[in-house]
Amino acid sequence: MAKNNERVNQQYALQNDREDRLELQGIVDDALPSTLFQVKCDNGLMVLCTLAGKLRMNRIRILPGDHVTIEVSPYDTSRGRITWRAKS
Repeated sequence: MAKNNERVNQQYALQNDREDRLELQGIVDDALPSTLFQVKCDNGLMVLCTLAGKLRMNRIRILPGDHVTIEVSPYDTSRGRITWRAKS
């Protein structure tokens, strides 16, 4: 059982150490159907975002006006996913 936990921890560490994701801050501009959100980033970029799995699992509510952290691929900056909702 311990070997399985070590393998899972290594896979999780590899996922979190990926350098190919851009992390941006922004404000939710509009809530769309199917848990999609328009987010206006601090640098002026508009990104269409979906919720990350942990936010869905824990039923975190996202409303227009919330400050969020998003992850965006450097290859397609028009889409991303919301990974954190700021406490405000």
